[in-house]
Amino acid sequence: MKYNFPEDLRSIRAILGLSQREFAEQIGVEQVTVSRNELGKTVPSARILENVYRFAFTKNIRINKLKEMLWRDALEKNEKLLFHGAKSEITGEIDIYRGRSNNDFGQGFYTGESYEQAISFVSGFEHSSVYYIRFNDTSLKCKRYKVDQEWMMTIAYYRGGALDEYKEHPTIKMLAEQSRDCDYIIAPIADNRMFQIINSFINGEITDEQCKHCLAATNLGMQYIFISEKAVSQAKLIERCYISDNERVCILMKSWCKEVADE
Repeated sequence: MKYNFPEDLRSIRAILGLSQREFAEQIGVEQVTVSRNELGKTVPSARILENVYRFAFTKNIRINKLKEMLWRDALEKNEKLLFHGAKSEITGEIDIYRGRSNNDFGQGFYTGESYEQAISFVSGFEHSSVYYIRFNDTSLKCKRYKVDQEWMMTIAYYRGGALDEYKEHPTIKMLAEQSRDCDYIIAPIADNRMFQIINSFINGEITDEQCKHCLAATNLGMQYIFISEKAVSQAKLIERCYISDNERVCILMKSWCKEVADE
């Protein structure tokens, strides 16, 4: 999926109230370059993509957030807008078998609830982007998790580590089977720091109540994981969002400041 660059370019220029000539001067290209890109008559170069989106960001135009609001307004009954941060371009349709098996809930296609959530996981990768997904949950079976012992043990099972030696235990096998008895999963996100806390609980270093308290304090939001073909058949990629270098730096700085504040 390509970027919706012609529409983004027209929108950014319209918000700024600039003519094609004025806009071209601002970003250092010829007017004809702006015109041809707005009409979709040329494939945008890496340079003009970066120049346009970086310029918009410096002018405080959060084009991807604006598109998020517009897409939310266009949702129909039983539809949700979800987000996927990708390290590289997604080619073809959504594939539940490409992901690693040692993710939070095993193999599947992982999405989040907001643009900020998705970009925070991929902003450190040079060619990453964020995809918007229109998802209809009609007639789908959902497994929901909350921050409790079932969630912690299931994540520990799939991520591997302290729980490996107990994988054949009947209780652990039952948790794993229950996690796949659905079309998609809704669950709290567990980053590496949260996984370390879960491992401390499994190793007996902290109690389950201490573990849940620590995890609740590092809330990263909820994730939606598609694990069946039926689920992905009702999920459609609708937008690919470009991340400019200055937006990446902004997100990375925010993440760093949050980590320092949490320590």
